[in-house]
Amino acid sequence: MSGTDGTGEGRPKSKARAYKDFDWGGMDRAGQAAAFDAIGDRYDEAFPHKEGQIASGAWLAEQLPAGAHVLDLGCGTGLPTARQLAEAGHRVTGIDLSGAMVKLAEENVPGGEFRRMDIYEVERYDLGPFDGVAAFFSLLMLPRAEIPYALRMLHQQLREGAPMAMSMVEADVDDFSLPFLGNTIRVSGYLRDELRQVVRDAGFEICGEDSYAYAPASTDVPPEIQIFLQCRRRP
Repeated sequence: MSGTDGTGEGRPKSKARAYKDFDWGGMDRAGQAAAFDAIGDRYDEAFPHKEGQIASGAWLAEQLPAGAHVLDLGCGTGLPTARQLAEAGHRVTGIDLSGAMVKLAEENVPGGEFRRMDIYEVERYDLGPFDGVAAFFSLLMLPRAEIPYALRMLHQQLREGAPMAMSMVEADVDDFSLPFLGNTIRVSGYLRDELRQVVRDAGFEICGEDSYAYAPASTDVPPEIQIFLQCRRRP
């Protein structure tokens, strides 16, 4: 693992661009990181069936040139996406705010490169350009005000025409506190028409869309509608 460890240590290669006008006042992600550090591999136990994510990951893998460099944004334990992309012959860089998740990803996907860092640091440390990106439920963890900035950052980090597979939970919420596996996380979401517009406004074409009703194997999380978008970077 190289680069920053998410604490701000190390020298950035360049100044942020998409995030340059973002208002950081009141931003605190320590609670999010601590929650997922505590959850660890119980996440995969709570979400054992990931058909939508696997199908969308397969679409992404098929769109990429051989040996492509792919970003797994919010990689979690590395399962299933980082492993799926690595097994397809691609070079995977995964990032996650949780050090415990990064450690699990390194164990589950020995061929990948994983870093503990925040989403905005992808730009700050110039990890790209990437040939593709997977963003499964990672933007869900941001306040709504930040999501357009994060999407524009991904647009800038991708090569022209590159594919992006992403997912969100359909919900009209903003930075909403949610009990999750004995911890509290904060999540945001959109109704699907608004989600489509936010993604298009960031410079992406939506090539396909799927939705799944999902009931986690947990008593403290209600059933949800998961939206998967298959996108491509416009110039």
